[in-house]
Amino acid sequence: MVDPGDPADEQWLDEHAGPVVRPYAVTRGRARTESGSFDLISLVVATERTPTAEMGLGPEHLAIVALCQRPLSVAEIAAHLNLPLGTVRVLLGDLVERELVRVREPRATAALPDDSVFEAVINGLRAL
Repeated sequence: MVDPGDPADEQWLDEHAGPVVRPYAVTRGRARTESGSFDLISLVVATERTPTAEMGLGPEHLAIVALCQRPLSVAEIAAHLNLPLGTVRVLLGDLVERELVRVREPRATAALPDDSVFEAVINGLRAL
């Protein structure tokens, strides 16, 4: 039987947040996702599909789907849920596999113009 006054039990309870759940418990021990790496600035948006209780999703999954009714970056999701970035990436992988969210990766830097174009624009603006 667990004694509520036992000091060993106090380490699992936060005065303001309630019971403490470790990130690896949220991801069921997984540290990586098989669906991608998800850049910090990748935009995540929920699909029209609404998750149901039968899908085997946890409350964190459902919170991500609710948050992503408008596009949010991976970093913003982690901040809103107060979860480590690695944990959010694993949860996003689960949601992508179930087609509950879409992720738009940022454009590759090779597709952006080189610095000389920006310098020419700045110089042109200065000449005005």
